[in-house]
Amino acid sequence: MSISRRGLIAAGLAVAVVGTLGVVSTMNAGAAETPTSSVAGDGTAVDAAEVPPALLPWGAVPHPVRKGKFGASSEALAAAGASAATDDTSSSRRVTAFGPKGQSRRGGVLQTSETSVPPLPPSRAATANTEVDYLYTVGQQSAVTDGVAGLFTVAKPTVAPADWHSLAEAAVQSADGLQVVEVGWTVDRSTFGDEETHLFVYHWVDGQPTCYGCDFLQYSKTVAPGAILAEGTTKQFGIQHFNSAWWIAYDSEWIGSFPDKLWAGRFVQSGMVQVFGEVAASSAQPCTQMGNGKTPESTAAARIGSVTYVNGPTVALRVNATTDVYATAQLSDRTFRYGGPGASVC
Repeated sequence: MSISRRGLIAAGLAVAVVGTLGVVSTMNAGAAETPTSSVAGDGTAVDAAEVPPALLPWGAVPHPVRKGKFGASSEALAAAGASAATDDTSSSRRVTAFGPKGQSRRGGVLQTSETSVPPLPPSRAATANTEVDYLYTVGQQSAVTDGVAGLFTVAKPTVAPADWHSLAEAAVQSADGLQVVEVGWTVDRSTFGDEETHLFVYHWVDGQPTCYGCDFLQYSKTVAPGAILAEGTTKQFGIQHFNSAWWIAYDSEWIGSFPDKLWAGRFVQSGMVQVFGEVAASSAQPCTQMGNGKTPESTAAARIGSVTYVNGPTVALRVNATTDVYATAQLSDRTFRYGGPGASVC
């Protein structure tokens, strides 16, 4: 499969730039405010499944994110006060395959998988069945909900040459962990061909991984999965089931959705909610940073906070790390700091 920087940036996305409104972390009880059908600007009927909720998962009214210049770096976006920028999809920056993606599971143990995609630039010969170790710092709760949202530090961790990615995300899962929808940010050379921070979406069906952005229905005209994000900021990421689809929100917008038909209608509520940091590495002692590279004892460390459920129970996250390389510091039932610089031997 040949893709261009994940192949997820729609050509000609509108450049709508507005100021970002403040948001509050409240449960969204306004789903019923959205009608079951709508009318497009040209007067044609729109299927209700293509219409997102009236409010974002944290209770705010949606509006376009503040968009930066095409191809701007994560650092430049932060300096400009923008939230995201369309990625550079030139042929000189193409990658040939998606990097591996892990899935945080119950049990708090190291996860592994195999991949034929080497780290980029390759630090060793590209061979099939290369083992990948996934290390986590995670907040989780068994919770039947219509969705989850949280405030995430958007960072730009250094990924070591031997490793694949460092990311942070929110995920809704079925009770057995086999069906999953994810949204977050990642630094992943194997997928994007650069070391910038990118928006990503992902889903799992019957315990099987798909690929970044597969089967995702784009809705926003300003930002899409694969967009470069501003580092050093704090942004809302959210997921909500509504009108026969799992909707994805970032910052101040609905980005798009994964339709229920991908799971044959069997996955319409969460049974487990997780928010976490993840490093995909070539060993259990990686030299890759997680979060912003600071240990959670520091008040400047990356955090996942103000976690909110949509039509769910009271948030009471259980926070832990699956490794001694990275750590967590729980601040409340719905907020924790996490991450670190990597193994001490680096």
